[in-house]
Amino acid sequence: MSEEKDKKEETEEVKEETSEEKKAPGKEEKKEADTSEEKKESKEDDKPSEDKKKGPSGKDKKKKPDPKDEEIKSLKDQVLRQMAEFDNFRKRTEKEKSSMYSSGAGDVITKFLPVLDNFERGLADVKDDTEDAFQKGMLAIYKQFKTAIDDLGVKEIDALGKTFDPNFHNAVMHVDDADKGEQEIVEVLQKGYTYNDKVIRYAMVKVAN
Repeated sequence: MSEEKDKKEETEEVKEETSEEKKAPGKEEKKEADTSEEKKESKEDDKPSEDKKKGPSGKDKKKKPDPKDEEIKSLKDQVLRQMAEFDNFRKRTEKEKSSMYSSGAGDVITKFLPVLDNFERGLADVKDDTEDAFQKGMLAIYKQFKTAIDDLGVKEIDALGKTFDPNFHNAVMHVDDADKGEQEIVEVLQKGYTYNDKVIRYAMVKVAN
């Protein structure tokens, strides 16, 4: 009887060992699963957190402008505006200076026109080929004076035989003449002049019809 008990006990021990061996692989699979989960968690921990990059609303935060950049931009705008204002001021000043010079020079030239008129009246009967020394001297002075006036940009207004133009002519007399055209200038009583295309003295004329 004791032998049979011993055999039964041995048989039961063998069964238990067998059952434990069968259960062992399950434990190993569980360990492998646990290991894989730990690896996944470690990988997730290693990745940069997107939540850190995003704000509380979940959107990426915009980069705030640097105050220095804003100040530089403002200073550039101020400099560009001042340069534009200075350029406009320079152009305006040059225009005013030119206008003042032209106006001043025109006034001075106007003062010399009566002198030119007197020269022409005094030399009206003097011929260019005269042998008189005094007359030759006066003709030379007149030509020099006339050349200087012309070089300044002074031009005589063409009037005789032209149609009356109030922009250049000043009619002081009127005559009826069937041989002349309508509003034709038949006589110049005083010459007119322009300086740089601006009238400084109107031509005083007699108009027909």
